[in-house]
Amino acid sequence: MTSDTTVKKEGTNQTLKYVSLVTLTGQNALLGLSMRFARTRPGDMFISTTAVFMAEIVKLVACLLLVWNAEGRSLRRGLSALDSTIVKQPIDTLKVCVPSFVYLVQNNLLYVAASHLDVATYQITYQLKILTTAVFAVTMLGKKLIPTQWGSLVLLIAGVAMVQLSDVKEQKSAGPEQSKFIGFSAALTACILSGFAGVYFEKILKGSDVSVWMRNVQLAMLSIPLGLLTAYAKDGEMIAQKRFFHGYDDFVWFTVSQNALGGLLVAVVVKYADNILKGFACSLAIIITCIARKPETNNRHKAWRCS
Repeated sequence: MTSDTTVKKEGTNQTLKYVSLVTLTGQNALLGLSMRFARTRPGDMFISTTAVFMAEIVKLVACLLLVWNAEGRSLRRGLSALDSTIVKQPIDTLKVCVPSFVYLVQNNLLYVAASHLDVATYQITYQLKILTTAVFAVTMLGKKLIPTQWGSLVLLIAGVAMVQLSDVKEQKSAGPEQSKFIGFSAALTACILSGFAGVYFEKILKGSDVSVWMRNVQLAMLSIPLGLLTAYAKDGEMIAQKRFFHGYDDFVWFTVSQNALGGLLVAVVVKYADNILKGFACSLAIIITCIARKPETNNRHKAWRCS
């Protein structure tokens, strides 16, 4: 019986591993397109820091529902699980504060990058997070990479460099409010933060029996006040003038929901696979993005292209 149970559990874990990887790949491709369109389309522009904050709210609500479902859909048992895991273990909860803050900064940087880079360049540059993840996995988790894997990472760097060099000549044709340097700097910083936070979170997830959803509740509970503080510290004057949900429509809410879904998928992939595999799976999103791309109809922006 024990052997059958173990085999069944391993089979379930393998299924979750590959389903989550495939879903994360599609979600990343769609999110890149959505963020770029949301930040460059005509009309009222929403405040990006509020979108990051609302994504954390959506993620928290989703995780609370998943915890409730895992506890037999019992409100009492769900509250008891939250109390015993979060309230009565404050030190463990504080450990999650580190990746929570880092993810918050990273998400804000991604909106900056999406505002200054075309979709293909944004997607390709952001794949440098595979390299930073590998470096942090080796230094923090003690993982070993074979020469072929390091060679693949070097090729990745070369590819990103070629994309950036090919875009230098188009700098003058970019819109007056767009800067390749700012976009690339934001994306590169986001890559470093992504690598560190991902490996740190993997260490936390695999180092305890706390569920993925409960860890995400901890992440969201800590990142929500930080997100609200960031929104008012950075865009407080604009929020006061235009209101918190200025520029929000169905498509913005769709993008916010995608961002929240991505956070949940990443946690599942990290739990049942690892960050390096997650990174390579996300890189497939570049191919999907290039296939799905289409010219922007607004004359103020150049056409999307696959570099």
